[in-house]
Amino acid sequence: MKAGIVKKNGLVEYDDLEMPKLSDNSIKIKVAVTGICGSDITRVWKNGAHNYPIVLGHEFSGVVEEIGKKVKNISVGDHVVGIPLVPCFQCEDCKKGNYSLCKNYSFVGSRQQGSMAEYIVLDEKNVFKINDNISLETAAFFEPSTVALHGINLTNYEKGKNVVILGGGNIGSFMIQWIKILGANKIVVVGRNKEKLNNSLKLGATDVVSTLDSDFLEQLMKLTNYRGYDYVFETAGSAELMQLAFQISGNRSNICLVGTPTSDLTFTPKMWEQLNRKEFKLTGSWMSYSYPWPGIEWLKTLEKFNTGELKVTDSMIYNRYLLEDISAAFELYKNDKKPNGKVLIYSNENLMKKKNY
Repeated sequence: MKAGIVKKNGLVEYDDLEMPKLSDNSIKIKVAVTGICGSDITRVWKNGAHNYPIVLGHEFSGVVEEIGKKVKNISVGDHVVGIPLVPCFQCEDCKKGNYSLCKNYSFVGSRQQGSMAEYIVLDEKNVFKINDNISLETAAFFEPSTVALHGINLTNYEKGKNVVILGGGNIGSFMIQWIKILGANKIVVVGRNKEKLNNSLKLGATDVVSTLDSDFLEQLMKLTNYRGYDYVFETAGSAELMQLAFQISGNRSNICLVGTPTSDLTFTPKMWEQLNRKEFKLTGSWMSYSYPWPGIEWLKTLEKFNTGELKVTDSMIYNRYLLEDISAAFELYKNDKKPNGKVLIYSNENLMKKKNY
C-alpha cells in the first residue's frame, strides 16, 4: 500500500509500505480522511518523532474493509473513526477509568503506525462506529471535539456563567460549540486573527476580543463588569495566553489549560499572587478519555454530530490534499508557519471530490 512516511526530521515521502496484518481481534480500515494535528508538526519539523520511519495521523475516518474472526461489534462496510490512545487497561489509572493518564500506553500515529496511509489495522477497542449520515470529512474531526469536551468536563462546568476561550483554532472552535450547547451567560473568544474571531461569532461566541488591540485587557474585563471570568479555557498552547488566563479569571473561578506550549512559561510572583488571592482552581487537560471506554466525550460527540448541534464549518478547514501530495501539505507548516484552519489529507481523489460522503 501507499503511505506518507516520515523518514527523518523534515522529510515526508509518499512511498510504499507493507500492508499491516489482520489479527483475530483487529479491523482493517480503508482510510478516508486524516487531519493534520499540531503534534504532527513537531514530529516532522521539530525532531519530535519517537522513531523513524513513522506514519503519522490519528484524527481520521474510514470504512471497514475486513474484520478478524473474533470481532463482535463492527462489520465490513461500517463507517468508523479511530480512537488513537492505546492504554494498557491494567495499571492503577486505567482501572480507575483515567485512561489518558496511563503510563504504559501506545498511541496511533506516534508510537505505532498511523492513518496517513491507504489502510490502517487497529484492535476493535480502538475503532468507533459512527452513523452513515455523518460525512467522513466531518468524522475526521471527532478526536479534536472530544479533546475540547474533556477539558470542559474537568472543570465541573455549570451553565449560566461567563466563559472565555483563549485561542480560536479548531479546539477553540469546538469549545465554543460545546459551551453553547451546555449553556453560558457570555462566551468570549480571544485571539489575534480577525478572520478566526469573526468565525467564532458564527459558531456561537457572544463576544470576541483581539489581542492586537491596545486596550484588549480593558475590553475583556469590562465584559464581566470587572469581576473576571468564571471559566477560562486556554486552547492555543500560548505562554502569553496562559499568563493572561491568570489575569482575567475571577474569584473562585476555574482555569483549564488544554493547549500544549512550545516555549517556556515563567511562573511569576504576580501570577502566584493571583492564584492565591483569587483562590481559583487550575487544571491541565490531557487527551479525551473517561470510563466506560472510550468515554462520554466520544458518545456525546457522536450524539451532537448526529443532531447537527455540533458541526464542522468551511471556516475550520484551510485546505485539502491528496495522500500523494502529503509533502506539500506539511510544507505549509515549515519555519513555524500556521495555516488558518485544519489541513486534511484524503486517501483518494474520488473521496475528495465528494467531500460530504
